[in-house]
Amino acid sequence: MNYKYNDIEKVVEFKTWTEDRKIDELYRIDAEMYMQLGLDSSKKERTDTRRKSKSIYRAIQKLNPRLGKELIYYIDREE
Repeated sequence: MNYKYNDIEKVVEFKTWTEDRKIDELYRIDAEMYMQLGLDSSKKERTDTRRKSKSIYRAIQKLNPRLGKELIYYIDREE
């Protein structure tokens, strides 16, 4: 199944998936959002994608606090 941004909490809560599989799926969702951006994307679209990306990193932080903290740190540095 192809999960989307709205499914991030569902992915985090899966009982049968390993932590690594959950994180991989969250990364895939994040990458998919960035792939949808193009040269013609508006500033609002880019900002919305970054905001959603940060919430995905917060979900990753629930699974792996150190990794999530580092991802959030680096996305905050780019602002």
